[in-house]
Amino acid sequence: MNSLAQRLPTTGADRSLARQMLNKVPEVTLYFWIIKVLCTTVGETAADYMNVDLGFGLTNTTYAIGALLVVALIFQFRSRRYVPGIYWTAVVLISVVGTLITDNLVENMNVALQTTTIGFSVALAITFVVWYAFERTLSIHSITTTRREAFYWLAILFTFALGTSAGDQIAEQYGLGYFVSILIFAAAIGLVALAHFRFRLGAVTAFWVAYILTRPLGASIGDWMSQPTANGGLGLGTTVTSFIFLAAILGLVIYLSVTKVDQTPPEVVEAEMEETEEAEAVSV
Repeated sequence: MNSLAQRLPTTGADRSLARQMLNKVPEVTLYFWIIKVLCTTVGETAADYMNVDLGFGLTNTTYAIGALLVVALIFQFRSRRYVPGIYWTAVVLISVVGTLITDNLVENMNVALQTTTIGFSVALAITFVVWYAFERTLSIHSITTTRREAFYWLAILFTFALGTSAGDQIAEQYGLGYFVSILIFAAAIGLVALAHFRFRLGAVTAFWVAYILTRPLGASIGDWMSQPTANGGLGLGTTVTSFIFLAAILGLVIYLSVTKVDQTPPEVVEAEMEETEEAEAVSV
């Protein structure tokens, strides 16, 4: 079997969009989902902390976190392999930006949550359609080119914004409360897992649906822990909640950096690329 490096495009025209890289994102393990939920929780509480507690306001908070995200993504794109510290820093920041995009639309522009939910759903669907049209795959095992990575992060941004809109709509607009929302989204993720393992729902579809649902799950957990008890929360505040989850993320990222248990084996990447090439050959 040819090596992964041999299978990647090597012409001058291709190098700009397809550098010879290992898979740029982590393997989907239990650690992945734990950190993902932690990141989404931080996305909710950190945005509130900077906006309200520090008095930055939505606009200044958006500019500050947006600038940090750009820096993190520059490091992420320049790397030729998955680096836990860089990758998860970008996820934390993009989770905050996704929250802020929705908050700006709803609070500053008076756009209804129902409208933002529909709008981000459409934007995410378009991203997937264009991504698949160019690459013939949406698998996270094949993020080995710059173009695929660009599609990946754009999809991630829309999942966070969509999750924020849908989560806020269910928890606040429908008056179900934070804890009930946690149960609803956790149950929904459980159903996705059941559909995948028991009824053979495709791995790629199951992943992206679960990824979207973890956003409102994490946001509901963050609100439940940080909001006052009078509002149905635990009253820990956004500062304490944010630092608890940031400490947990840091500990897990250090563990993954040392053990490398979430790095995708090269043979898995090769298999995904072979399937993609076969699909392209059939379509032609």
